[in-house]
Amino acid sequence: MDEEEKLQRKMSLSQTFNPGAPISRIELFAGRIEQLTLVINTINQTGQHAIIYGERGVGKTSLASVLSDFFEKQFEDEKWLRYVRVNCDTDDSFNSIWKKVFRELSIVYEKKSIGFIGEIEEISRSLESLIDDETKPEDIRYLLERLGGLHIIVIDEFDRVQERHVTSLIADTIKSFSDHLLKATLILVGVADAIDELIEEHLSIERSMVQIPMPRMSEDELEQIIINGLDRVEMEIEEIAKNRIIQLSQGLPHFTHLFSLYASQIAVDEERSKVSIQDVEGALEKSVEHTQLSIQRKCHQATSSPRETLYPQVLLACALAKTDMLGYFAATDVREPLSIIMGRNYDIPAFSRHLNDFCEDSRGSVFEKIGEPRRYRFRFMNPLLQPFVIMIGLSSGLIEFEEINKIYNGVDSAQRLS
Repeated sequence: MDEEEKLQRKMSLSQTFNPGAPISRIELFAGRIEQLTLVINTINQTGQHAIIYGERGVGKTSLASVLSDFFEKQFEDEKWLRYVRVNCDTDDSFNSIWKKVFRELSIVYEKKSIGFIGEIEEISRSLESLIDDETKPEDIRYLLERLGGLHIIVIDEFDRVQERHVTSLIADTIKSFSDHLLKATLILVGVADAIDELIEEHLSIERSMVQIPMPRMSEDELEQIIINGLDRVEMEIEEIAKNRIIQLSQGLPHFTHLFSLYASQIAVDEERSKVSIQDVEGALEKSVEHTQLSIQRKCHQATSSPRETLYPQVLLACALAKTDMLGYFAATDVREPLSIIMGRNYDIPAFSRHLNDFCEDSRGSVFEKIGEPRRYRFRFMNPLLQPFVIMIGLSSGLIEFEEINKIYNGVDSAQRLS
């Protein structure tokens, strides 16, 4: 394999494994069949709308992105179907969101040029100008109804909306769509908190909203990403290497793409078509080096101290703690991982202060906290920080893969330390 062939293969790999952007093509999309089916069912039921929620980084935007590709393939001859996806910003108002939507919508009409033998040309006109500061939910419903056809409108990053009255107006819009059986499906994408606020505004819309949770990806789904990607470039991977990537990814597809990309490119450099465990270990080093600077800084701020403390070990134990579907864990979930990391039993009073400190600005506010005193639950503010903390723990020697396996396999500290 000469250098040009290596470069071509590396380029193909970078097009297949893309950790920096959502997946937008259906052939590169892996897993999430259940969620995709729920969205399709919702679209086919007039008066129903959907909200896709889950932690950041679990692939919600990728699901929303591939919907366009899916429907274009399914209805390529149907001009009556319009699919629009827009992103929310922190300063968005109700009207600015719908201005974005109608900017993507357009009407096409025929115009005859001047003269007896004038040719007919098609003119496309954006509908953005139809939305102004006085536009209300009923106006949105009326405009879409007059346009005709079926509309699928995805509003992504809905949780970024800051103003409560915007959420209230979106709830009013959903109710109007449902009450009039409008042939339009609204799909909101965000985190769980945004759903709670939305439903609170109009309890009556709950029956019209299909709530679609997006948990972290299963091992089978992550495996599908790896295998499908390597198959596209006629490469393979050792079983142990594949399992290591899955373990390091912590259910987040970003890291599956990242490790798979670097490991497979290392294999190409060595003129092999099969990715080995050594390639994954090399990919781990590269991933630590090339992880976003903002994540590196957060990790450093959370764990640095002028004197020796437990902050690095406690943060690592939190990254290895068992969580619920939304990524929350309790202090009791940290006890076993920390005891294994430290080589002796630790109880909650020894690290409870550290958990609270991780919620403070001085430690980078790396955690968010919910609940009541003595029953608090914690979650990484940025889910991508969790796998990175484990990567740092491995590269710095705070923990070994064998110990991580024991944590995940439920070996308690008493058995581990006996």
